[in-house]
Amino acid sequence: MTASTPPRTSGRLLSPPGRRRPAPPALVLVAHGSRDPRALTTVRALMARVRGLRPGLPVHLGHIELNEPLLPDTLAALGDTPAVLVPLLLSRGYHVKQDIPEMAGAARARTRLAAPLGPHPLLAEALHARLAEAGWPSGTDDTARRSTAVVLAAAGSRDPDSAADTRRTARLLSARLGVPVLPAYASAATPTVATALRVLAARGRHTVAVASCFTAPGRFAAQCAAEAPWIASAPLGAHDTMARLVLHRYDQSLGATAAEAA
Repeated sequence: MTASTPPRTSGRLLSPPGRRRPAPPALVLVAHGSRDPRALTTVRALMARVRGLRPGLPVHLGHIELNEPLLPDTLAALGDTPAVLVPLLLSRGYHVKQDIPEMAGAARARTRLAAPLGPHPLLAEALHARLAEAGWPSGTDDTARRSTAVVLAAAGSRDPDSAADTRRTARLLSARLGVPVLPAYASAATPTVATALRVLAARGRHTVAVASCFTAPGRFAAQCAAEAPWIASAPLGAHDTMARLVLHRYDQSLGATAAEAA
């Protein structure tokens, strides 16, 4: 009498009856927070888009400041549930290095912090898409390109890693557009948007767009857009590419966890 073997499907052993795959760690979107009510609406729309791309994944929201739910409250509600925190921030800086880790460390939830959304080619793709929506031409000849440029407007930080990340994003966007992209900042760093525009004008670049490197509407985004001599793109918001980038950072963090455990 020969021993029986479990049935196979597509070359893989079937799971024993009644055994379910463990639930994936929750994804917690960590937003900065803003007094502008459009910011919360935008972040919630992004959260809905992430949920639509990954049905069944628990997705939550927590803010560093100014808006509810605050991140500590979101983590407290999770109890000891595993979670990956994905900052809706576009570069490294104090919030990524200090604020979020401190809040996570004080919580019961078992958390892992993903990288910020930038720099990454998907972020450059989203910036390009927003510029196209604002009127960036789908094709330009060499003559037009010689007089065209972009100012990449970001919030700004005193952390040199933040500036390095923004410069990297500018290079990625420049490679997509085929024109120079100069970073500029709303606060805490230089150059300002106005200074960047003068630099580009001195180089013969008079057709200059402002690319809004902000996750959501707010004072800084509006301030930078108002200085645009030509077109200014909307904040990145709930663009489909941003939702894909959020999920990429989530998956990337889980992959790093698995590699460390191996």
